[in-house]
Amino acid sequence: MAKTIVVKQIGSPIRRPEKQRQTLTGLGLNKMHKTRELEDTPAVRGMIAKIPHMVEIIEEKG
Repeated sequence: MAKTIVVKQIGSPIRRPEKQRQTLTGLGLNKMHKTRELEDTPAVRGMIAKIPHMVEIIEEKG
């Protein structure tokens, strides 16, 4: 079983650069306080690192 992480959106994409909006959409987040369970890969970790002010990792599984 692969490791997964649960990510929650805590920041609004309003008045943010387009790159940050696209990163948020790439993670599958588009509304405040929405959560997603994602596979823990270097690509996903890199996307989270680009927008730490807009998302938080709630828990790590596996």
